[in-house]
Amino acid sequence: MLAALSPARRRFAVVVLVVTLAIIAAVAVSVLRRLEAQEVRPVAQDRPGPVLLVPGYGGSTRALERLAGSLRVLGRDATVVALAGDGTGDLREQAEVLDAVVEDTLARTGAESVDVVGYSAGGVVARLWVRDYGGANLARRVVTLGSPHHGTGVAGLGGDLAPDQCPEACQQLVPDSDLLRALNAGDESPAGPRFISIWTADDETVTPPDSARLDGAVNIAVQSICPALQVSHGELPTEPVVTALVALELGADPPSTPSTRDCARLSS
Repeated sequence: MLAALSPARRRFAVVVLVVTLAIIAAVAVSVLRRLEAQEVRPVAQDRPGPVLLVPGYGGSTRALERLAGSLRVLGRDATVVALAGDGTGDLREQAEVLDAVVEDTLARTGAESVDVVGYSAGGVVARLWVRDYGGANLARRVVTLGSPHHGTGVAGLGGDLAPDQCPEACQQLVPDSDLLRALNAGDESPAGPRFISIWTADDETVTPPDSARLDGAVNIAVQSICPALQVSHGELPTEPVVTALVALELGADPPSTPSTRDCARLSS
């Protein structure tokens, strides 16, 4: 067929064919990479790796630095992630930041996996990373502290009364937001890491507090262990019982659900 064409048209046809084949090859490679990313190969649960701590809305690292210091005392390599901008932007962008830190941490330590602790909105960021950025194959444990997995009425109120003062992350934390609806569709704790959610019944920022409950995870309300303990949302990363809980859940043993019998031990 090409032989019947003039030399100029033949050259044009060959160029079109080459470009078409290149596009098909590129699409095929992209599809294969997506399929590989969707294939989950869980990491070994008995080999704890470095710990990455993801701040909440606003990106403040102060409280998490204390928690990271406590983990370092126990011999863990612990790093607090610095979020993009002022920590109030797109939570998906923050998940990309976490992904870059994970890559750097694995290269620095030679570890095969990481443990992630997400405080408040940082827990949602960790889940986005697991779902969308290959974290299912790199995370061993994901511990969330007071995370609004199903949104918080505070963000909803802000979005209704002062939408100009409710940045993108705030909008994404409104109950039943597009982001949360998609994140919670199907399996809330998909294959890969083990998920542990810790929260306080005294939470005044995540409302209702049990918005932190995650289907399929080890769910722990602080007051289910120490009923008389009063812990605000802001105190979660520094409360000694919570610190002890985080260390316990990030250990080599399988995640567990302590009871009131463990309150004195975790408080000491």
